[in-house]
Amino acid sequence: MLHLLYILAFTILAVLAVANLIRNLIMFSFDRERVYPGKYSSMDNQGYMSSRKQFIPHPELLDNAGNLIKEPLLVMRSVNVEDARQQLDALYESSPGQKIDRQEEG
Repeated sequence: MLHLLYILAFTILAVLAVANLIRNLIMFSFDRERVYPGKYSSMDNQGYMSSRKQFIPHPELLDNAGNLIKEPLLVMRSVNVEDARQQLDALYESSPGQKIDRQEEG
């Protein structure tokens, strides 16, 4: 009898949890469609809040003069394996740890 009571209690809890999840998902979808006025939006002539959104770009998308950058920010060129290996070897040779190792060997 106690087992049936546990099954009934957990079934009710599961139904409540799923119902709450569905209700929250529905409310979240309604909130995404709603347009909220911005904090610093300007007032129209009639005194109503303006619903126009201003596009404010991220500072990394602006150049030194404050203009929007239109070119791609990451340009990769193809490098063959030998060029990449030579560049990595040059970095390794110029690293501070490599200079100490050479002095100890000599």
